[in-house]
Amino acid sequence: MAMGSFNGTGSQMPTAEINMTPLVDVMLVLLIIFMITAPLMTHSVKVDLPRATSTPTPDKPLTLQVAITADNAIFIGSEAIDVGSLEGRFRSAVAADANVELHLKADRATRYETVAETMSAARRAGLTKIGFVTQPGADE
Repeated sequence: MAMGSFNGTGSQMPTAEINMTPLVDVMLVLLIIFMITAPLMTHSVKVDLPRATSTPTPDKPLTLQVAITADNAIFIGSEAIDVGSLEGRFRSAVAADANVELHLKADRATRYETVAETMSAARRAGLTKIGFVTQPGADE
């Protein structure tokens, strides 16, 4: 669309306009292509799958809840255990279930030595899955 000017020289400057016709043509072609290919994307093949029964998943392995208090007392569940009989209890748990897991809860004020002794007793007894239970807190 050319626009005239009021200057008397008679020469016209070229106008910088975007021609929208090719853009609309390309968009209409893309629209038609997407309208044709969209139903093809949702097409599914009907397959009659065989029926089968399966056995339920095995039970979760035995979990030992070991807690160490601030005064270095060791508990398995709610039963207080001394350090000498700790390894024997771990061995009996491993004998009952080879996939036994140890969940260790230690108080913040517990001495590291007590935690290390408990972990080494568990390792000597054959426990391979040892996890520390912590309480989530805000980053400091």
